[in-house]
Amino acid sequence: MSYKPYAIEGAGRASRFMCLCDHATNTVPDFINDGDLGLPSEDMARHIAFDIGAAGVTRALAERLDGPAVLSNFSRLVIDPNRGEDDPTLIMRLYDGTIIDANSGLGADAREHRLDTMHRPYHRAVAEIASGLSDPVLVSIHSFTPQLRGRPQRPWHIGVLYAHDRRLADPFMARLAQEQELTVGDNQPYSGHLTGDTMDRHALQHGRPHVLIEIRNDLISTDKEQQAWADRLAPVLTDSLAASGL
Repeated sequence: MSYKPYAIEGAGRASRFMCLCDHATNTVPDFINDGDLGLPSEDMARHIAFDIGAAGVTRALAERLDGPAVLSNFSRLVIDPNRGEDDPTLIMRLYDGTIIDANSGLGADAREHRLDTMHRPYHRAVAEIASGLSDPVLVSIHSFTPQLRGRPQRPWHIGVLYAHDRRLADPFMARLAQEQELTVGDNQPYSGHLTGDTMDRHALQHGRPHVLIEIRNDLISTDKEQQAWADRLAPVLTDSLAASGL
């Protein structure tokens, strides 16, 4: 079976919600440096290579929302689908203290090959699924590490990220605030806008309601935890969309 840079699940589901997972796997395709970026397995299992737990949450949440899901099938260290094509961090050479040897000195042809075989097909799939929905609502699922090397602990359980369109983010945060045991990051642990990123490309540029959700990865490391977060988030998203009037 030939390599495919994305997975689509539930393409025939009926709701407006569409779930995305930009950093679903730590896969390095065989045609990229023989499937090896030169990193030890410990680094490939870290948050630098993919968003731990995010794929499981995405699949479970899409099922509960009765919407489709599109998930990437390549490590963010090969090429980051949540970056515009001209973003300097599209292909990382250093990430959280780890040097990615296979990305050093990468030429224009090799960069274009990664765009053609992974980045662009993933975004074409997202665009195609979104265009097939009536007034889609995009929900992008990510996870973050509790602590970067040499940096303070991150206190948030969940972060809600956005750019200038807060139509869904604000009611979503308000609804999350009702769950008192949660520490919610408002555009934390980082800002939710990068020119050319997935939400910019498929939501902002089309005027589509959307929200990017970051969950601390130690809270979703097991299937049971991923299912529980999907159970928790699905009604919050449904209520938030209703409250927004979108």
